[in-house]
Amino acid sequence: MKSDSQTPLDLQELAFSHISVLGREVIEGLAVRPGGHYLDVTVGSGGHSRLILEAAADVRVTAVDQDEDALAAAQKNLGEYSDRIQFIYSNFADYEFPPNTFDGILADLGVSSYHLDQAERGFSFRQAANLDMRMDRGRSLTAADVINNWDEAELADIFFKYGEERLSRRIARRIVERRPLHTTTELADAIASSVPPKYRYGRIHPATRVFQALRIVVNDELKSLETFLDKAPNALVPGGRIAIISFHSLEDRPVKHGLRNSPLLKVLTKKPIIAQEEEIGKNPRSRSAKLRIAEKKQE
Repeated sequence: MKSDSQTPLDLQELAFSHISVLGREVIEGLAVRPGGHYLDVTVGSGGHSRLILEAAADVRVTAVDQDEDALAAAQKNLGEYSDRIQFIYSNFADYEFPPNTFDGILADLGVSSYHLDQAERGFSFRQAANLDMRMDRGRSLTAADVINNWDEAELADIFFKYGEERLSRRIARRIVERRPLHTTTELADAIASSVPPKYRYGRIHPATRVFQALRIVVNDELKSLETFLDKAPNALVPGGRIAIISFHSLEDRPVKHGLRNSPLLKVLTKKPIIAQEEEIGKNPRSRSAKLRIAEKKQE
């Protein structure tokens, strides 16, 4: 794992946490078996990987993540399984999927609680922070670059396309008027000031969709997902399963179609699996989770 001078880590005080959604459903869906080898391409702090390792004897896991903080946390949290887990620092789209290797592949596309709660990462408008939003801080493009350098039409387009924001043009115009914007709260204030009061004080903060759009653009999320969906099935052994958890329609649509259209896969979930009320009560963020599962066809 490469070092990053911006983020010195004291693993004893590491704040990375993420409640794994649909844990039981993932293990059942992957049909974890003794001696199996599983790939977790979004290991986060290791919650799902732990469930896989605990589900059957002699299970091995290859754990991938593009966030160094996540990998460091997972290495600490899963230290007791160090002989059965390998950690790889990579975006799942860049990972070299070895053919016919894994009994199961898991991708949890959700943003972790850590990213939302750690102000300095710039994912949330709740606290002032630099406009960053990079999952992998080795990438060059930041949210500040997009907000301050892209033209008004480009901004309106990404807010509408990736945030499904119907007031995208109005918001883009106000942002350009107020540039340069340096912090998350400055951007959120500019967005709020551009929309009608009814919208400003609605069920969700008016900046929510814009922040989603920026995160998707900065991390090239949908292109990475498309690449993953194209490459991952070949890495499964015949009968191996792939399980993908998405959290909004922009993710769920390509997952649904990608699994269905792959000549290598047979879809096992006619409808996505969703969280039950008990889980939603414990973890409200699970409310929007959708799990889809497919199996590699026998050769």
